[in-house]
Amino acid sequence: MTTKGEKPFILPPISKAAPGPLYAQIVDGIKREISEGRLNPGAALPSFRALAEELLVSLITVKRAYQDLESEGIIYRKQGLGTFVCDNGLVRSREVKRLQAEDLLRQAIREGVEAGLADSELLKLAKRLLKEKGD
Repeated sequence: MTTKGEKPFILPPISKAAPGPLYAQIVDGIKREISEGRLNPGAALPSFRALAEELLVSLITVKRAYQDLESEGIIYRKQGLGTFVCDNGLVRSREVKRLQAEDLLRQAIREGVEAGLADSELLKLAKRLLKEKGD
């Protein structure tokens, strides 16, 4: 997928078999593209119809994804002109991702405690997983 005057960006394949609703997969993909610098502030996003055709999903699915991104302050729409990444889209995208990571870490800690892991074991596990991330 290419936007005018911008580097191409590619969303991962959208699949009913993947975890989460289709619109959420689109939201996550666009947030990732913004966070990783492939979609810059002011970059135009594809129209609802163009993205729906490219991803082989319904127009309603893309519209829902764009609405979620707009409500989070990551993108904005200009009537008759299209949909664009907000000037603070990178900051908002990373902030939302950080909050999601925090929630997931809370859930993982809760699961670990319920599994009988001590704080020291949880820290050791987290450090090991962080090391593996770099490999």
